[in-house]
Parts: sequence; structure tokens; C-alpha cells
Amino acid sequence: MNLFKLSIIAIAVAGLSGCFLEGDDGSDGVDGVNGVDGADGSDGADGSDGNDGADGSDGQDGSNGANSLTVQTSLEVGNENCPNSGVRFDSGLDTNGDGVLGDDEITDTNYVCAPGVSQVATGELLTSLNNDWFVSAQAEVENNKQVWMQATGTSTVSTTSVNNVSVQAVATDDAQALAESLRGTAKNVILFVGDGMGISTVTAARILEGQMNGLDGEEYQLSFDKFPFSGLSKTYNVDAQTPDSAGTMTAMMSGIKTDVGVIGVDEDIERGECSTVSGNELVTALELAEIAGKSTGIVSTARITHATPAATYAKSADRNWEDISDMPEDAVTAGCEDIADQLVNFESNLEASYTGLDIDGIEVVMGGGRRHFLPNDASANSPDAASSTEGDRTDGRNLVTEWQSMYTNGVYVYDQSGFDGVDTETTERLFGLFNESHMQYEADRGNDIAGEPSIAEMTETAINILDNNDEGFFLMVESGRIDHAHHAGNAYGALHDTMAFAEAVAKADELTDDSDTLIIVTADHGHVFTIAGYPKRGNPILGKVVNVGEEDAATASDGTPYTTLGYTNGLGYRNLGDETNSDASYLEAADTGRKDITDVDTTTPGYHQEALIPLGSETHSGEDVGIYAKGPGAFLVNGTNEQSVIFHVMDFAADFVSDADSVVE
Repeated sequence: MNLFKLSIIAIAVAGLSGCFLEGDDGSDGVDGVNGVDGADGSDGADGSDGNDGADGSDGQDGSNGANSLTVQTSLEVGNENCPNSGVRFDSGLDTNGDGVLGDDEITDTNYVCAPGVSQVATGELLTSLNNDWFVSAQAEVENNKQVWMQATGTSTVSTTSVNNVSVQAVATDDAQALAESLRGTAKNVILFVGDGMGISTVTAARILEGQMNGLDGEEYQLSFDKFPFSGLSKTYNVDAQTPDSAGTMTAMMSGIKTDVGVIGVDEDIERGECSTVSGNELVTALELAEIAGKSTGIVSTARITHATPAATYAKSADRNWEDISDMPEDAVTAGCEDIADQLVNFESNLEASYTGLDIDGIEVVMGGGRRHFLPNDASANSPDAASSTEGDRTDGRNLVTEWQSMYTNGVYVYDQSGFDGVDTETTERLFGLFNESHMQYEADRGNDIAGEPSIAEMTETAINILDNNDEGFFLMVESGRIDHAHHAGNAYGALHDTMAFAEAVAKADELTDDSDTLIIVTADHGHVFTIAGYPKRGNPILGKVVNVGEEDAATASDGTPYTTLGYTNGLGYRNLGDETNSDASYLEAADTGRKDITDVDTTTPGYHQEALIPLGSETHSGEDVGIYAKGPGAFLVNGTNEQSVIFHVMDFAADFVSDADSVVE
């Protein structure tokens, strides 16, 4: 049997292909030879001649040769002949004529194997590129490209628009060429993550902002609603139907889905077990951008060590290991670093992973979470500390002063005044920690002790610092408190944080150019947040349901009115009036079930919607979330995708992997 392997580079992302000739059919049998004529009879004595002998009969034709068959079999990742998947082609003669190629009839076996990645110098990156989730997400991106090509390719010359740039498409081949020409054209990539911003949240925020602008609301568009490309993201974790932020953000940043509660590592991890981290680390888009020479930044309204921002830079067996005081002793002894420590020492940690690598570290970090960087010593308190002892660290270290010693060209700020004083043209790096824990809710931001910037202001400052690098930048911006307001059962808070998030997206869009900047807006997961009933057009989205053609609130079967917005589970009803801190809900026990809200103003900041199932906190949901995109590579966002595809869209646009590979080889 003839065995050989072929490897074609296009297989990994463009599907398997190969060209094989069928074997020759068996030769037909030789025709039989005609019989010999009989001899003439002897002449009789003076009699007539004898009759000639009869001709011999023709021989039988030979039977047709056996047909040649070729059978194609798909191979899974891990096959001994094609470790990274592929196709096996078996061929041979159908000698028994049953139309099936039996094992004993196979004479040749050919393999077309998806190529393994072997050129990078690090086990981490190699692990990522050969991971099943990574490979399948690459294939999804290619499929999305084909969808776009079919939509733009025509049989005649036509003019279309790609991210507001007029282009001409001439049949599918030209669409293919156009698509490939866009690979690597993004100088900058900005990923916006609305934590907990499910589809119902986007819809309700759109309506609320429209109504605040004097419209009915339903026809309004948030900034990212106007983006030319959109799709859906499947948010489940490898081990969970309804996900958490650690696993989902790891998928977006690395291209690989993983388990609940772990950060920057694959599914082979065991949550809480430090020893399982080694060998399962994943490389993130931010790290690849750093290696490629771009500037990098992280902005969040949550603690900067919280799950979503942490997944851009950290590797942790548990999302809760935000500082050393959160870690079990055995994890500390085993050498695992807390998340805050990993942020401050990001540069040295990444350089240690690659031989000869020299990077300059993350240029912009802004968010909350000071307590995880400061020692548990009142003398280290910030001037605007809310607690008598602000820091939580039990190792005596002050990571803020360590960062300042490490980066003497850096600026550290902790309040609005310090933030406002930042000169973005001369500041080389910025570290901002604006709150002991999470930053304020947008509705409650005015109550901050020393003031803190909005998410739009932080986004603007980050871009203005990062774009000083001619090589471009990668920036992740998270609105973390959408999620927290939903957990508290407060739609008012969640929707106002969503609107503030949309303003940040609009600011980024204003400051960048579609021709060289990919902007993706998405969520990590949704919430059990509903828009229900049959309210008439323009009915206040935070109000009670008023049916079409009516003026008074509709009533349920129990005779009392109900709101358009509600939650399936959580703490339930609260009527806290003008209270703008959504977390005030946690001061009382759950109060679920139906309430008579006839005389309650449900549009106030402190109103918390009714819930059905009593829980200590409202939960995430498992449904898909939206992806909105514009800029180079945005055309790849279409259809329903695994969440890990988002990394691959960013990689297509900026060519992170190739650029980083050229540095570390």
C-alpha cells in the first residue's frame, strides 16, 4: 500500500481541498479467436466434390475490468496520521462489483492534513494555534468571509461599499481578492465589551435614550446600532450553559473557549488548582499586539483586576485571585501570582515567556480596584479612601509605588482632578485607579468622593495617548457596571451605564478612521432581563405597561399594574426613590413576587423591578449576544458565531499572530 501525506496551508482556514485522480479501470478481456474453416472433402471416384467443413464459432468477449473507487473520510483532530485533522482518500478496484470499496480492495491511501503550527518559538502560542476551539473558530471566520463574498461578488462590474470605502466587485474571484486585501490593514483595534449587555438591554437602552431626546424611542439608534456589520455570539463556556465573564472574555481575547471562573487558560485547567496553570496558558490579543510593537491599553469601570479586564493580561486558575489575600496558601506557596501582581509585572512576565523578547509594557490602564494594589495598612490609603484601611494586600507590598518605580516616565492618577491634568501628547504611560473597588455607576458618578471620569472621557484619553505610536494600538474598553446593576435588579442603573457606554463608542469612532481602525462592540453575556407585555408605541420604557389605545396602566390577572421591564430572578422589588447606587438593593432581603405598584413611580433611579425567583443576586442568561463592527475586517462579523471568533476577526484585521510570530521566531 502506498502511504503519503500532503499539507496545504489553506486547509486550516479555508476548508480541506485536494485533487486526486481516480485509478484506472481494469482492462477489458481479449476477444476470442474465430474458429478455423473446415478442410475440403476428398474427391470421390469420378463422383462430385465433397462438401466444405463448417466454420468454427467465435470465441467469447473478455469480461469488463473492475471499476476504480475513491472514498473520502474526514479525520478529527488527534488522528495519528493527521494530528491537526484532515481527510483520508482511499482508492482501489471494486473487484467484487458491489459498488463499495472494501478494506481488502484498497490499494492506495492518501492524506490531506491540516497543517500543524510549528514555527513559533513558544509553547504557549503553539498550544493556542493547535487548539480545537482555535482551529474551528478560524474556519468560522473563513465561512463568514465566504458569506460576504457571495453578497458582494457579481457577474458584472458593480460598486459596493466596505466600511464606507467605495470599491468595485467583479465576480467572486474579485471579491476573494478584495477580502484578502483587507487582511492586516487595521493599524488599530478597539474592543468594546458591555458586560452583561444582552439584546434586551441594548433595546431598552436605545428606547430610553430616544425618549430622553424627545422621541418615541423605538426608532432611535445607539452609536453602535449604526455600525455596518453585525452578528451574534454564542456565549456558553466549555463546562457551562450559562457563562461567566472570565470564560467568555478569555474566549474573545485568545480565540479559545474555556471553563467558568478561569482566566487566560484553556479548558484543561482545574479551577482553584495552581499546579494546573502551567502548560495551559493562552496568548491574548493584547499580548500579541505588544509583541508586534503596538501600544496597548485597558479601560474598565469595574475593578481593573476583575474578570473581563484581567482576561486581557493575566493567567489564573481562579478569577477571584485579584490579590494575594484572596488566594489560598497552597497557591501562593506553589508560585501562582495574584492578578494585580500580574498586571504590574506584565512586561517582565511576557518577556520571560519568549526568548529574546523586549517589549515596553501596557501604556494605559484605567479603572477601579485600588484595594488590590495597596497593602492592608491605613498609611497607604489614598486621599479619597472610603474605608478606614483601603488596601487588602497581606504581603505588605504597595504595587502602585512599585509601578511608579518601574516606570519613571509614567503618570499615576486616582481622581478627576489628576485625570483632567493628563497631557495626552507628552504622557507616555498612564495608570489610573479611581476607586477602592469598582468605579461608580454612571447614575451615581456625581457622588464619588473626589470625582472620577466617565467611560467616554477615559476612552478619549486612552486613544489620545495610544495613537502617539506610529505602529498603532490595541485598546479594550469595558463597561463593567451594566452587569452589576442587573445583578442588583435595577434596570435604571443598567440602562444608564449602557447609554454611557454607547457614548464612549461614539467618541472612539469620532477619534479614529474607518480605513485603519477596527472597532468591535459586543457583550460577554446577557441577563435574565425582559421587555414584556403589550405597551403602546412611545410608552415610557421604565414605566408601567399601557396598552395600545389606552391611557391607564394595564392590569394583570391579579388586578394590579406591571412594568414593561422585569427580571426572572434576583432580589426583586425595591422602591428607593432617588437612590442612584444600584447596590443599595443588597441592604435588604429578597422581596420577590407580585407587588401592588399602582401608586409607585417606577421610572425613578431607585426603583428595582419585580422578580419571580428569590436569589441573593440576579443571574446571567445563556442566550446569544450581539456583535457590532466597523473598519477593516468588520465584514467578517455576520451570522451566528462562537464567541472565540471575535479574536480571529481582530487577528484577520491586524494580523497579530503573523506580526508577533515574525518577532519571536
